[in-house]
Amino acid sequence: MTQLATNENYLTSSKASLFAYGAAVSLMFIIALGIAQEMWIAPLRPGGSWLVLKIVPLLFSLRGVLKRDNYTMQWSSMLILLYFTEGIVRANSDKLVLSAQLGWLQVALCLAFFYCSLRYLRPIKQAAKAAAKLRAASESEALAIAPTPSNSESTPP
Repeated sequence: MTQLATNENYLTSSKASLFAYGAAVSLMFIIALGIAQEMWIAPLRPGGSWLVLKIVPLLFSLRGVLKRDNYTMQWSSMLILLYFTEGIVRANSDKLVLSAQLGWLQVALCLAFFYCSLRYLRPIKQAAKAAAKLRAASESEALAIAPTPSNSESTPP
């Protein structure tokens, strides 16, 4: 019960709000940057390309991140690593200086999102782990106290 109360207190704290806000803002900037890069700044083909659709998975996660859904924060923190990799590739391989700089910006935004989402989720995961450990200890204690049948009852006459 106290673990649940601690978890609820954390979710309403200003520290949790700061990390959730940081994750949401960085995700929105990553989405805006991806659309701008593929449509106007450094498209694959002049006039834009269909690569702008790479942003769609981030749009699916945006709603959950804005609502501070723990499950969405978990899988989107893993998804963002793909965009981190793309930013590294763009930063090191694009010939245009502006495109390379935007690749580094994408890397920085991905790192900000990853850091904020993990810092938001860490106390929640620790509380869940402690609750599971407490539950396992109480179950093993209950099994140790439970009466066991004696040998004379278990053997047939």
